[in-house]
Order: sequence, then structure tokens, then C-alpha cells
Amino acid sequence: MDIQTEKGLKDALSFIEAGNFIQAQKIILAAFEYSLESSELVFTSDCCNRWIAPINSLSELNDYSEKGESLLVEWKNFLYYLKSQKNIYQPAYYAVCRGIFSLALQNFSHLLNEKSPVQKADILRKTGLCYKKLGEFENAKNCLSEANSLHGSQAAVMADLADCYALCGNDKAAKVLFREAFFIDYKSIDLEFLDSELIKCLIEKTENIGYSGEELKAWIPVYGVLWGVFTIRRTMRSQEVGKLKQEIYAMENENKDPSRSSPMLIPRLIYKYFWLIDYCQSINDSQLINEVLLKIKILDTNVYNQYVK
Repeated sequence: MDIQTEKGLKDALSFIEAGNFIQAQKIILAAFEYSLESSELVFTSDCCNRWIAPINSLSELNDYSEKGESLLVEWKNFLYYLKSQKNIYQPAYYAVCRGIFSLALQNFSHLLNEKSPVQKADILRKTGLCYKKLGEFENAKNCLSEANSLHGSQAAVMADLADCYALCGNDKAAKVLFREAFFIDYKSIDLEFLDSELIKCLIEKTENIGYSGEELKAWIPVYGVLWGVFTIRRTMRSQEVGKLKQEIYAMENENKDPSRSSPMLIPRLIYKYFWLIDYCQSINDSQLINEVLLKIKILDTNVYNQYVK
């Protein structure tokens, strides 16, 4: 890469990090005069082209929440676009990440005086997500912890908080929270916003089996147990155990009715069986453990064989 191209890229990336994709594109177009075939320039230019319109459209939105949410949605679309790209110029990708989540953070920060605990918890979750994507993990953990205390047992909050802990090297806390989050509500977890190797490796390995979409989310916790990721347990309260048994009973009946069954039902039921087995082990109820293991074997022999080996 010649000096002019390298300088042009450096300047363009600075503007991208500041969220100014129009100015960045002007610099890149000028740099093409020196290096028309540069793959780095081409990728960075494509990134600018994809973001200029969505950012311009923010001016049409009056609500800070809508603006911030719009950027999060567009980020997911951007990640989908990247899957089709063979050569990703990583400095440009990280510059775009910083630019977009800095803009999103600016918008969500305007809403932190929200009085409603539920709505404030949602804003804190999104603010924490932005801090996490920007690498400001302490700020992220503070926001996400506050969100969890204001409106507890939110799977999305727990998953992002778990991701923060994993990114900071605290795998023990991360495993506890990830295990809990996928138990509470796997559907609400945004896999696209999780960055730690701990969870990304689990997601990728589960994808390689052939799962995608909602089915992927449903199977991730099952393989998280089988592959030793979701291994750190907590003691369940008696009220929780009663609720778990009721949910299992309802899902078993649902599974018997072909008109109500779905591809997500089996992995969800297996994961709840795993939790029930954990509880049974804590109270040394070997008879119930054997009964539950038999149910898992009937549902999925492959999962059973991996679990008992």
C-alpha cells in the first residue's frame, strides 16, 4: 500500500469512528486515484455506502429511543452483509463499530432520566450494550447491573452482562449468567451483540451442526451443557423447583400433541431436564435422575449419549 493510500485510509477511518461517513467517503474516493485496486479501500468505501443512508435517515426520527434502536437494527443488517464478504478489512470494521455504537450511545444517554423502572432498565441495557461494544466494560457492567436490579430476570440483560464478564476474563461469572439467561428466555437474547470467545465458539459450533434462527438459540444451551460451557450451577429455591416441574409437565403434554409441537420444543424440554437433574443431584434423588435420563434418551439418543458419557 503506497503512502497516499495509507494516509487516506487512516484519515477516513478517523471520520468513520466519529460517525461521519460522508466525509470518510470523500477521502476514500480521492485515495482511489492512487490505488484503484486496493481491497482495503474498496471494503471501507462499501462500508460508507451502506451507512450513509441509515445515518441520514436518523434526522427524520424525533425520538432518541427510535434513533438509537434504528442504529442497533442496522448493525444487525450490517453483520448479515459481512457474512457475504470474503475479505474484511478489520480496521474499517472496528472503526464502523466505534462510530455506530458511539452514535447509539449518544442517543440512549439522553434517556437515562427515565422514571419508569421498566423503561429505564431497557435504556440502561441498551446503554450498557453500547459501552460493551466500545470496549468500556466497567461502564457496561455498571449499566447492565443497574438494569438487572431495576427489572430483574431479563435474559437479554443477563446475556450481555455475562458477555462483559467473559470479555474481562471472569469466565466463572459469565457461565453462571449465560446458563441462567438461556433458561429464562432464549428468544430475547441477541446473539449478534455477543462478542466473547466463550459464547461465540459455542454459537459457531452449534451452527455447524446445522441449526439457525430460533432453533439455534434453543439448542445453544443444550450444547452449552454437553460441551462444558454451562457447567457452573446455583442452588434452586423450592418455589423455582415447583415452577420448573410445572413447566416440564406442560411441555411434555405439548410434545404429545402433534398440532402443538415445534422444532424448539425438544431442546427447550431437554434443557429444563438438565436443570431438574442438577437439582436432583443436589438432594441425592437418584430415582428421579434415572427417570429424567430415560426421558432425555427417548427425546434424543445422541444428546443422551453425550450427556452420560
